[in-house]
Amino acid sequence: MTVTTPQSPPGDREARDEPAPARPATVLPGHRGDRPASESRRNLSILRATDVYALLGSGAAALTITWLMFDRLLPFNGTLGFVVIAYALFIGLYALLVSFDEDGPAVRDRVAAAIVQSLGVLMLTALSFVVVYTLYEGRTALPHLNFYTESMAAAGPLEPLDVGGILHAIVGTLWQIGIALVICIPTGLVCAVFLNEIPGRFSRFVRTVVEAMTALPSIVAGLFIYATFILALGFERSGLAAALAISVMMLPIVIRASDVVIRLVPGTLREASYALGTSRWRTVWHVVLPTSRSGLTTAVILGTARGVGETSPVLLTAGYTAELETNPLKGPMVSLPLAAFELVKSPEASYIARGFGTAAVLLVLVLVLFVFARILGGRGPGQLTRRQEHRRVRASRRDARRFAAHATPVPPTARTAPTRSTP
Repeated sequence: MTVTTPQSPPGDREARDEPAPARPATVLPGHRGDRPASESRRNLSILRATDVYALLGSGAAALTITWLMFDRLLPFNGTLGFVVIAYALFIGLYALLVSFDEDGPAVRDRVAAAIVQSLGVLMLTALSFVVVYTLYEGRTALPHLNFYTESMAAAGPLEPLDVGGILHAIVGTLWQIGIALVICIPTGLVCAVFLNEIPGRFSRFVRTVVEAMTALPSIVAGLFIYATFILALGFERSGLAAALAISVMMLPIVIRASDVVIRLVPGTLREASYALGTSRWRTVWHVVLPTSRSGLTTAVILGTARGVGETSPVLLTAGYTAELETNPLKGPMVSLPLAAFELVKSPEASYIARGFGTAAVLLVLVLVLFVFARILGGRGPGQLTRRQEHRRVRASRRDARRFAAHATPVPPTARTAPTRSTP
């Protein structure tokens, strides 16, 4: 039995085989011809005029509504409550205004950006207030030259500001921070390299201890050095003891920050170094540390910022003195934070002015240390100084001469060794 299938017309077969013509995409004016209107993108980093209007309008509306609530409608008062309610209304109104022009992801992006930027402005305002207030309160003591060149040995509470200074505190701070950096920089970097390059149970235990020591109270560090270095070993209070206490506070900060920075070094750089037959320590010395140099400098800066402002460890281990002490191995040695703490406790206006002047000098000293550290380690990977570039060029020239000497053809007469004549 033969089964016949119905034959379709040639026109239908051709219609089935050929693809249907594509509909032309609607293109917006100003866009490229190959991008349809439904796929147009918007750069969220560009600030448009409507965004500025939404910020200004929501800010003005939030202040107005809050003023009406505090002054006319509700029995509210207080500056802090006014600021908190106005800020909450500002965020809500800003989200409402942005939602008129944008969709959900763009609204969340704009609101998050407004919150982050406002918090950044708040932190900058608080920092500026602290700096300006410190400089303003110490304005009467800072212009005097003797404030930087004399100690407080001959200045009593009733002496004017043209007598006495904080030279002893400046010298003590430099000694203590210098000794602490000598201890913490190599120890912290070696420990961070160990945590990243030699994983295992012991490295995990060390990382746990370091993270726990990060939140160690400063008074505990001072008591530890006082009990071990002064009471148990019999040493006297000195700048060295204070530097050891400060090192206990700085070391966890340096280790943890360096650990995070070294962890960010790409593993492909290590693998490339190992593929060339380099040992582990040469890989760390020539690849890992140079790549993370800028971040390691930041880690040292963070540790210095933690240690330079400590007061209680210095008070326990070094004591307070009004005389200049240049030997960190014996005798009390005061620091700038401790001097400011002791001076502002006095009821005399001259002592209070000296205390705020001491705090201002401490701020400037920290800024100088940070700039100096940034200059030393702020260059990125592969960036060399002029002296390093000069050494690199000279080494390249020596290599080129050596390669040229090896590539010079040797005459045939020189290749044959001379034969000994037999008698």
